[in-house]
Amino acid sequence: MQDTTGRTIRYLRLSVTDRCNLRCRYCAPGAVSHTAATELTAAQIEEIAAAAIALGMDKIRITGGEPLMRPDILDICRRVAALPGLNELCMTTNGILLADYAEELRKAGVNRVNISLDTLDADKFRTFTRGGELADVLRGIEAAEAAGLTPIKLNVVLMGGENDDEISAFVALTRDRPINVRFIELMPIGESADWPAERFISGDAVLSACPELQSNPQDGDGVARIYRLPGGVGKVGLISPMSRHFCARCNRIRVTADGKLKPCLHSEQEITLQGLHGEALADALRAGIAAKPKAHNMDANHPSESRRNMHQIGG
Repeated sequence: MQDTTGRTIRYLRLSVTDRCNLRCRYCAPGAVSHTAATELTAAQIEEIAAAAIALGMDKIRITGGEPLMRPDILDICRRVAALPGLNELCMTTNGILLADYAEELRKAGVNRVNISLDTLDADKFRTFTRGGELADVLRGIEAAEAAGLTPIKLNVVLMGGENDDEISAFVALTRDRPINVRFIELMPIGESADWPAERFISGDAVLSACPELQSNPQDGDGVARIYRLPGGVGKVGLISPMSRHFCARCNRIRVTADGKLKPCLHSEQEITLQGLHGEALADALRAGIAAKPKAHNMDANHPSESRRNMHQIGG
Protein backbone atom coordinates (compact mmCIF):
# COMPACT_ATOMS: atom_id res chain seq x y z
CA MET A 1 0.00 0.00 0.00
CA GLN A 2 1.24 3.49 -0.82
CA ASP A 3 1.06 6.56 1.39
CA THR A 4 0.12 10.03 0.18
CA THR A 5 3.67 10.75 -1.05
CA GLY A 6 3.89 7.56 -3.11
CA ARG A 7 6.09 5.57 -0.71
CA THR A 8 5.24 1.87 -0.68
CA ILE A 9 4.75 0.80 2.95
CA ARG A 10 5.81 -2.81 3.36
CA TYR A 11 7.52 -2.93 6.75
CA LEU A 12 5.84 -3.15 10.17
CA ARG A 13 7.75 -2.70 13.40
CA LEU A 14 5.65 -4.38 16.05
CA SER A 15 6.54 -3.85 19.71
CA VAL A 16 5.40 -6.62 22.04
CA THR A 17 6.47 -5.06 25.36
CA ASP A 18 7.93 -1.90 26.85
CA ARG A 19 9.60 -3.94 29.60
CA CYS A 20 13.37 -4.25 29.47
CA ASN A 21 16.13 -5.75 31.58
CA LEU A 22 18.45 -2.81 30.78
CA ARG A 23 18.06 0.94 31.26
CA CYS A 24 20.13 2.35 28.42
CA ARG A 25 20.58 6.05 29.09
CA TYR A 26 19.24 7.37 25.76
CA CYS A 27 16.36 4.88 25.66
CA ALA A 28 14.73 4.77 29.09
CA PRO A 29 14.85 6.73 32.35
CA GLY A 30 16.46 5.17 35.40
CA ALA A 31 13.08 4.27 36.87
CA VAL A 32 10.21 3.43 34.54
CA SER A 33 6.61 2.34 34.79
CA HIS A 34 5.42 -0.43 32.53
CA THR A 35 2.21 -1.14 30.64
CA ALA A 36 2.16 -4.93 31.03
CA ALA A 37 -1.54 -4.79 31.89
CA THR A 38 -2.32 -3.17 28.52
CA GLU A 39 0.13 -5.10 26.33
CA LEU A 40 -1.36 -6.61 23.21
CA THR A 41 -2.07 -10.32 23.62
CA ALA A 42 -0.47 -12.89 21.32
CA ALA A 43 -3.78 -13.23 19.48
CA GLN A 44 -4.07 -9.45 19.02
CA ILE A 45 -0.50 -9.25 17.74
CA GLU A 46 -1.24 -12.01 15.24
CA GLU A 47 -4.41 -10.23 14.10
CA ILE A 48 -2.63 -6.91 13.57
CA ALA A 49 0.19 -8.62 11.71
CA ALA A 50 -2.28 -10.46 9.46
CA ALA A 51 -4.15 -7.23 8.69
CA ALA A 52 -0.89 -5.46 7.85
CA ILE A 53 0.17 -8.27 5.51
CA ALA A 54 -3.22 -8.10 3.79
CA LEU A 55 -2.44 -4.44 3.03
CA GLY A 56 0.85 -5.37 1.38
CA MET A 57 3.40 -5.46 4.19
CA ASP A 58 5.76 -8.40 3.88
CA LYS A 59 8.41 -7.66 6.53
CA ILE A 60 7.74 -7.59 10.27
CA ARG A 61 10.20 -6.82 13.02
CA ILE A 62 9.39 -7.81 16.61
CA THR A 63 10.71 -5.15 18.99
CA GLY A 64 10.43 -3.91 22.56
CA GLY A 65 11.51 -2.94 25.20
CA GLU A 66 13.17 -6.31 25.26
CA PRO A 67 10.91 -8.78 23.42
CA LEU A 68 12.56 -11.81 25.02
CA MET A 69 11.10 -10.72 28.37
CA ARG A 70 7.65 -11.80 27.21
CA PRO A 71 6.99 -15.34 28.46
CA ASP A 72 4.98 -16.08 25.30
CA ILE A 73 7.50 -14.65 22.83
CA LEU A 74 8.07 -17.98 21.04
CA ASP A 75 4.32 -18.41 20.60
CA ILE A 76 4.09 -14.88 19.19
CA CYS A 77 6.90 -15.59 16.73
CA ARG A 78 5.33 -18.88 15.61
CA ARG A 79 1.96 -17.21 15.05
CA VAL A 80 3.37 -14.34 13.01
CA ALA A 81 5.85 -16.46 11.05
CA ALA A 82 3.03 -18.76 9.92
CA LEU A 83 1.03 -15.94 8.31
CA PRO A 84 0.81 -16.32 4.51
CA GLY A 85 2.39 -13.49 2.58
CA LEU A 86 5.13 -12.72 5.09
CA ASN A 87 8.62 -12.82 3.58
CA GLU A 88 10.74 -11.90 6.59
CA LEU A 89 10.35 -12.00 10.36
CA CYS A 90 13.11 -10.29 12.34
CA MET A 91 13.68 -9.27 15.92
CA THR A 92 15.57 -6.48 17.66
CA THR A 93 16.97 -7.48 21.04
CA ASN A 94 19.57 -6.26 23.50
CA GLY A 95 21.06 -9.75 23.45
CA ILE A 96 21.09 -10.33 27.22
CA LEU A 97 18.79 -13.37 27.01
CA LEU A 98 19.59 -14.34 23.45
CA ALA A 99 21.96 -17.21 24.24
CA ASP A 100 19.03 -19.10 25.79
CA TYR A 101 16.60 -18.27 22.97
CA ALA A 102 18.53 -18.20 19.70
CA GLU A 103 17.92 -21.79 18.59
CA GLU A 104 14.25 -21.72 19.59
CA LEU A 105 13.71 -18.41 17.82
CA ARG A 106 15.05 -19.91 14.62
CA LYS A 107 12.72 -22.88 14.98
CA ALA A 108 9.83 -20.49 15.66
CA GLY A 109 10.37 -18.81 12.28
CA VAL A 110 12.56 -15.80 13.05
CA ASN A 111 14.93 -15.21 10.13
CA ARG A 112 17.53 -12.95 11.75
CA VAL A 113 18.19 -10.61 14.65
CA ASN A 114 19.42 -7.09 15.24
CA ILE A 115 21.31 -6.64 18.50
CA SER A 116 21.64 -3.26 20.18
CA LEU A 117 25.23 -2.84 21.37
CA ASP A 118 26.86 0.54 21.93
CA THR A 119 30.24 -0.47 23.39
CA LEU A 120 32.67 -3.39 23.44
CA ASP A 121 34.06 -2.31 26.80
CA ALA A 122 32.55 -4.16 29.78
CA ASP A 123 32.86 -1.25 32.19
CA LYS A 124 31.33 1.22 29.74
CA PHE A 125 28.57 -1.28 29.02
CA ARG A 126 27.59 -1.34 32.69
CA THR A 127 27.52 2.46 32.70
CA PHE A 128 25.59 2.85 29.45
CA THR A 129 23.00 0.23 30.41
CA ARG A 130 22.89 0.95 34.14
CA GLY A 131 24.11 -2.47 35.20
CA GLY A 132 24.17 -4.84 32.21
CA GLU A 133 26.90 -7.40 31.55
CA LEU A 134 28.61 -7.32 28.15
CA ALA A 135 29.54 -11.01 28.41
CA ASP A 136 25.85 -11.95 28.21
CA VAL A 137 25.47 -10.07 24.92
CA LEU A 138 28.63 -11.59 23.44
CA ARG A 139 27.29 -15.07 24.26
CA GLY A 140 24.03 -14.09 22.60
CA ILE A 141 25.82 -13.01 19.43
CA GLU A 142 27.68 -16.33 19.27
CA ALA A 143 24.46 -18.28 19.84
CA ALA A 144 22.63 -16.32 17.13
CA GLU A 145 25.47 -16.98 14.70
CA ALA A 146 25.40 -20.71 15.52
CA ALA A 147 21.62 -20.84 15.11
CA GLY A 148 21.75 -19.24 11.67
CA LEU A 149 20.01 -15.99 12.62
CA THR A 150 22.24 -14.24 10.13
CA PRO A 151 23.36 -11.86 8.91
CA ILE A 152 23.45 -10.49 12.44
CA LYS A 153 23.15 -6.72 12.63
CA LEU A 154 24.68 -4.80 15.51
CA ASN A 155 22.98 -1.45 16.10
CA VAL A 156 25.49 1.04 17.51
CA VAL A 157 24.19 4.46 18.56
CA LEU A 158 26.98 6.98 18.02
CA MET A 159 27.62 9.20 21.05
CA GLY A 160 30.35 11.81 20.85
CA GLY A 161 32.81 11.54 23.72
CA GLU A 162 31.26 8.26 24.80
CA ASN A 163 31.84 5.54 22.19
CA ASP A 164 33.26 7.27 19.11
CA ASP A 165 36.69 5.99 20.18
CA GLU A 166 35.41 2.44 19.49
CA ILE A 167 34.38 2.94 15.86
CA SER A 168 37.40 1.06 14.48
CA ALA A 169 36.85 -1.85 16.87
CA PHE A 170 33.25 -2.23 15.75
CA VAL A 171 34.17 -1.98 12.07
CA ALA A 172 36.81 -4.70 12.59
CA LEU A 173 34.04 -7.13 13.57
CA THR A 174 32.87 -7.13 9.95
CA ARG A 175 36.20 -8.27 8.55
CA ASP A 176 35.90 -12.02 9.08
CA ARG A 177 32.37 -12.64 10.42
CA PRO A 178 28.84 -12.40 8.94
CA ILE A 179 28.10 -9.38 11.11
CA ASN A 180 26.76 -6.10 9.81
CA VAL A 181 27.52 -3.13 12.04
CA ARG A 182 25.12 -0.23 11.69
CA PHE A 183 26.09 3.09 13.21
CA ILE A 184 23.02 5.16 14.07
CA GLU A 185 23.13 8.87 14.78
CA LEU A 186 21.89 9.77 18.26
CA MET A 187 18.47 11.41 18.06
CA PRO A 188 17.01 14.03 20.44
CA ILE A 189 14.13 11.90 21.64
CA GLY A 190 13.11 11.03 25.18
CA GLU A 191 16.01 11.00 27.61
CA SER A 192 18.57 12.26 25.10
CA ALA A 193 16.55 15.31 24.02
CA ASP A 194 18.35 17.42 26.63
CA TRP A 195 21.84 15.98 26.15
CA PRO A 196 24.71 18.36 25.28
CA ALA A 197 25.30 19.13 21.61
CA GLU A 198 28.69 17.40 21.56
CA ARG A 199 27.00 14.01 22.05
CA PHE A 200 25.34 14.33 18.64
CA ILE A 201 27.88 13.48 15.97
CA SER A 202 27.47 12.71 12.29
CA GLY A 203 27.65 9.22 10.87
CA ASP A 204 30.46 10.54 8.70
CA ALA A 205 32.67 10.23 11.79
CA VAL A 206 32.81 6.53 10.90
CA LEU A 207 34.33 7.32 7.51
CA SER A 208 36.87 9.61 9.11
CA ALA A 209 37.87 6.93 11.61
CA CYS A 210 38.01 4.19 8.96
CA PRO A 211 38.97 5.75 5.61
CA GLU A 212 39.59 2.27 4.16
CA LEU A 213 35.84 1.63 4.03
CA GLN A 214 34.52 1.35 0.48
CA SER A 215 31.06 2.47 -0.56
CA ASN A 216 28.78 -0.34 -1.74
CA PRO A 217 25.46 1.25 -2.71
CA GLN A 218 24.53 -1.83 -4.73
CA ASP A 219 24.32 -3.83 -1.49
CA GLY A 220 21.26 -1.85 -0.46
CA ASP A 221 19.92 -1.95 3.10
CA GLY A 222 16.84 0.19 3.43
CA VAL A 223 17.70 3.55 4.94
CA ALA A 224 21.39 2.79 5.57
CA ARG A 225 24.35 3.85 3.44
CA ILE A 226 26.44 0.70 3.00
CA TYR A 227 30.22 0.29 3.12
CA ARG A 228 32.63 -2.63 3.35
CA LEU A 229 36.19 -3.22 4.38
CA PRO A 230 38.25 -4.49 1.43
CA GLY A 231 37.61 -8.24 1.45
CA GLY A 232 35.31 -7.93 4.44
CA VAL A 233 32.64 -10.58 5.07
CA GLY A 234 30.18 -8.23 6.77
CA LYS A 235 28.98 -4.72 6.03
CA VAL A 236 29.07 -1.33 7.71
CA GLY A 237 25.90 0.75 7.55
CA LEU A 238 25.44 4.43 8.35
CA ILE A 239 21.96 5.49 9.43
CA SER A 240 21.80 9.28 9.57
CA PRO A 241 18.40 10.61 10.65
CA MET A 242 19.96 13.90 11.74
CA SER A 243 22.56 14.78 9.13
CA ARG A 244 21.02 13.10 6.06
CA HIS A 245 17.28 12.72 6.29
CA PHE A 246 16.04 9.53 4.62
CA CYS A 247 12.32 10.14 5.09
CA ALA A 248 11.71 9.92 1.34
CA ARG A 249 12.81 6.25 1.50
CA CYS A 250 11.01 5.33 4.72
CA ASN A 251 8.75 2.33 4.13
CA ARG A 252 7.62 1.51 7.67
CA ILE A 253 5.00 2.10 10.31
CA ARG A 254 5.20 1.19 13.99
CA VAL A 255 2.81 -0.31 16.52
CA THR A 256 3.51 0.10 20.22
CA ALA A 257 3.09 -2.63 22.82
CA ASP A 258 -0.17 -1.04 24.00
CA GLY A 259 -1.63 -1.07 20.52
CA LYS A 260 -1.00 2.43 19.17
CA LEU A 261 -0.02 2.88 15.52
CA LYS A 262 2.64 5.54 15.01
CA PRO A 263 2.80 6.72 11.38
CA CYS A 264 6.24 8.21 12.13
CA LEU A 265 8.69 7.55 14.94
CA HIS A 266 9.01 11.28 15.60
CA SER A 267 5.37 12.28 15.37
CA GLU A 268 3.12 12.68 18.39
CA GLN A 269 0.23 11.25 16.40
CA GLU A 270 -0.99 7.80 17.45
CA ILE A 271 -3.94 5.76 16.21
CA THR A 272 -5.56 3.21 18.52
CA LEU A 273 -5.64 -0.37 17.23
CA GLN A 274 -6.41 -2.09 20.54
CA GLY A 275 -9.87 -3.63 20.39
CA LEU A 276 -10.32 -3.28 16.63
CA HIS A 277 -11.06 -6.24 14.38
CA GLY A 278 -11.77 -7.00 10.75
CA GLU A 279 -12.45 -4.06 8.49
CA ALA A 280 -12.24 -1.58 11.39
CA LEU A 281 -8.66 -2.72 12.05
CA ALA A 282 -7.80 -2.54 8.36
CA ASP A 283 -9.27 0.97 8.15
CA ALA A 284 -7.18 2.10 11.12
CA LEU A 285 -4.03 0.76 9.47
CA ARG A 286 -4.94 2.54 6.24
CA ALA A 287 -5.50 5.75 8.20
CA GLY A 288 -2.09 5.36 9.80
CA ILE A 289 -0.40 4.93 6.45
CA ALA A 290 -2.29 7.92 5.04
CA ALA A 291 -1.18 10.00 8.03
CA LYS A 292 2.50 9.25 7.49
CA PRO A 293 4.18 12.66 7.17
CA LYS A 294 6.44 13.57 4.28
CA ALA A 295 9.32 14.09 6.73
CA HIS A 296 10.03 14.51 10.42
CA ASN A 297 10.70 17.98 11.82
CA MET A 298 13.64 16.98 14.01
CA ASP A 299 16.99 18.72 13.83
CA ALA A 300 19.68 20.07 16.12
CA ASN A 301 17.32 22.76 17.41
CA HIS A 302 14.07 20.82 17.39
CA PRO A 303 13.74 17.55 19.31
CA SER A 304 11.45 14.71 18.35
CA GLU A 305 7.75 15.47 18.68
CA SER A 306 7.10 12.01 20.06
CA ARG A 307 5.87 11.99 23.65
CA ARG A 308 7.35 8.59 24.42
CA ASN A 309 10.76 7.30 25.34
CA MET A 310 12.28 4.85 22.87
CA HIS A 311 11.59 1.79 25.05
CA GLN A 312 7.88 2.66 24.83
CA ILE A 313 7.93 2.83 21.03
CA GLY A 314 10.14 -0.01 19.85
CA GLY A 315 13.54 0.05 18.21
